[in-house]
Amino acid sequence: MDEWQAGVVGGVPSKESLQASLRQRVERAMSVTIGREMDTLERGMTFLASVGSTAPFIGLFGTVWGIMNSFSSIAATNNTSLAVVAPGIAEALFATALGLVAAIPGVLAYNVFSTGLNRYASRLEAFTDEFTAILSRHLDNQDNGTRKVA
Repeated sequence: MDEWQAGVVGGVPSKESLQASLRQRVERAMSVTIGREMDTLERGMTFLASVGSTAPFIGLFGTVWGIMNSFSSIAATNNTSLAVVAPGIAEALFATALGLVAAIPGVLAYNVFSTGLNRYASRLEAFTDEFTAILSRHLDNQDNGTRKVA
């Protein structure tokens, strides 16, 4: 709107080349503004994607670590009883659970936000198309001398 208002301060340009230039400037300004808005809104999406994709592997690393501790306990005591193996297995299961507790909500949140942002971007693009059509119609009416406002 700022670009439109700056372009018609002295009235709507009467030359077709000036009208085309104004139309292009308004379209460019809208495109840049939409890009900035989407960049701002998508800022935390990388974090959600990273958590969703890496948390299971971090949990898996904890699982391997817990099982290695169980094997170390078996080797140190030379005993395979449940009392020797249980603490390492419990650590392994806990690490797996933590990885899933982080990954599942991260992936779900990413999908929800991504879908919402895509819909919002589509609505902004539709608005841009509609506004451009109204602007073109308004400028065409100026050329025809009808002076109608869309």
